[in-house]
Amino acid sequence: MPFRAAILICSDRVFSGERPDSSGQALMQRLHELGWQAAQPDVCPDNLEAITAWLKKHLESKKYDLLLTSGGTGLAQRDVTPEATLQVIERRVPGLEEAMRAHSISITPHAMLSRAVAGVAGRTLIVNLPGSPQGGLDCLKVFEPALPHAMALLRGEKPDA
Repeated sequence: MPFRAAILICSDRVFSGERPDSSGQALMQRLHELGWQAAQPDVCPDNLEAITAWLKKHLESKKYDLLLTSGGTGLAQRDVTPEATLQVIERRVPGLEEAMRAHSISITPHAMLSRAVAGVAGRTLIVNLPGSPQGGLDCLKVFEPALPHAMALLRGEKPDA
């Protein structure tokens, strides 16, 4: 069974129509290139309740192996994506967080300001990505090699047996 993903763009400007979504489209395309089924990205404002509701809805559907969020991981007052994610995950996956930041810092010193979170809820992996199209793709590519193993473990398979 192919892996399934959903993407949420957390951006006041994209939600209001002030700016087009390019991050979600880039992430969806990359997932398709990897052989994943990825739904069209959804968009919500930088709002704790909206982001949390989207995450809960997609977790409760039990349709997705991976939920990616894009945006809202910085220091701005309205950057609340990590807080929403922390409300729904059961366990953090700090290695993903650390790997994304370590790679991104080699590109821009601003990456050290990222508060992105990665974690597991049930059998679903949730990862916060930067809002910029290139930043999001760069971070996805950092943990792509670990995704098949992670998905097998979350599906209850024993890939090391």
